[in-house]
Amino acid sequence: MTVWVLGDQLDPSAAPLQSDDRVLMIEAHAFGDRLRYHPQKLALVFSAMRHFRDDLRDRGYEVTYVEAETFGEGLDRYFDAAAGDDLVVMDPPSHGAGERLRELVSARGGSLTLVENDLFLTTPADFDDWAGDADSYRQERWYRHVRRETGVLMDGDDPAGGEWNYDDRNRETPPEGWTPPEAPRFEPDETTREVIAFVRERYPDAWGSPEPFGWPVTRAEARQALSHFVEVRLPEFGPYQDAMVDGEWALCHSLLSAAINLGLLHPREAVEAVEEAYETGDAPLNSAEGFVRQVLGWREFVRHVYRRSMPELAAANQLDQTESLPEAYWTGETDMRCLSEAVGHVRDRGYAHHIERLMVLSNFALVYGVDPAELDRWFHLGFVDAYHWVTTPNVVAMGSFGTDVLSSKPYASSGNYVNEMSDYCSSCPYAVSKTTGENACPFNALYWDFLKENEERLRGTGRMGLMYSHVDRKDDEEWDAIRARADEIRRMGRAGTL
Repeated sequence: MTVWVLGDQLDPSAAPLQSDDRVLMIEAHAFGDRLRYHPQKLALVFSAMRHFRDDLRDRGYEVTYVEAETFGEGLDRYFDAAAGDDLVVMDPPSHGAGERLRELVSARGGSLTLVENDLFLTTPADFDDWAGDADSYRQERWYRHVRRETGVLMDGDDPAGGEWNYDDRNRETPPEGWTPPEAPRFEPDETTREVIAFVRERYPDAWGSPEPFGWPVTRAEARQALSHFVEVRLPEFGPYQDAMVDGEWALCHSLLSAAINLGLLHPREAVEAVEEAYETGDAPLNSAEGFVRQVLGWREFVRHVYRRSMPELAAANQLDQTESLPEAYWTGETDMRCLSEAVGHVRDRGYAHHIERLMVLSNFALVYGVDPAELDRWFHLGFVDAYHWVTTPNVVAMGSFGTDVLSSKPYASSGNYVNEMSDYCSSCPYAVSKTTGENACPFNALYWDFLKENEERLRGTGRMGLMYSHVDRKDDEEWDAIRARADEIRRMGRAGTL
């Protein structure tokens, strides 16, 4: 039997690799033509695969590495030399992928066994036992359940410190003059440089900058990135995890999501390292809990929600949003300081942190009226850590409120949130204090227009009562001005003059 290692399963401790020493890897290039994938995303996957191939060979594995346009072409070449071989692969988390791979192998006279994917901290059975026959889910209840089951950050039956989360301590903005620690950067070696050159030539229409490329592409580099985060960035991660600072793309965030989603770093390693830092007094509890919530809580949660909610989730659009993305999402050219910064971070590095993703990029698209599927595609192609199982629940369900499968209300806000959590508004040509009129912040009119347009669906939704009390106080003249300003902003968005 031969282990088929996919490009997001690059973990030498994965269960199938413990029982078989023959490995197949297929570096398929045509998928990169489906969307204008960020060149750093493509380079990261291909470079990490080639480094993993070399690492396995150094460990004594017999690795067949095929570069092909498609999996089908790669399998044709493989089975020409190994007719009728039996393959085993960890079941990919993206919807239907395992069965599609099985069909490809079967059509070529081989067999494919799908085994449980052990690159997560919980199993489908764990979640299904917890969720029962529910069709909507709430992360907080799941998170507490998993904390109890795993014992992570627990003191007996109680959460460490007596609280399940420390959000109230994790919404600070840095003081004036504060600078974050420098983000770790891993200098591309010869293999990575070759891959970057290949990506430049093979994908001329890719969106984003191929350099500066500094992502970890090996397990050793991923371990170094984890150590750097725990020792240098974790202490201040908690307080400033929701902050946005002009000119800063990384702040104190871990920058580990891409390595974890590729399999270079197991989420268990990251959680254990952070928990140990708290237990030894090297990191405050609010920082440790904030990170554990992201990995043990949210990452596991969205994986299972996606699994149980597909394929309907991908097409969900309960608010009937139909607008195309504003041109600024492609060009980065906008006078809106917050949007310009967030898009610039993605364009330049294939990354933006979770608050930029949710409360700038998704929030603006939501109140602007963007089709959730179109926004999902943009996130999928633009982020180095993005896969369908990652972006679809985060973008369609949470960011776009296309369904209430994992959220009881839309994450929509005016410019006030951005002003509270960033220093962007002070240098923005738009006035966050204005809703209508010349140079009024685009977020504001769009926000109120969004609430008005979706009143029938949202008024009775959890925690929306206060906002609709403000809606009720506006008279017809004010609503006419809001609608006119919102329409003007959408025209500017389409024309690229926002």
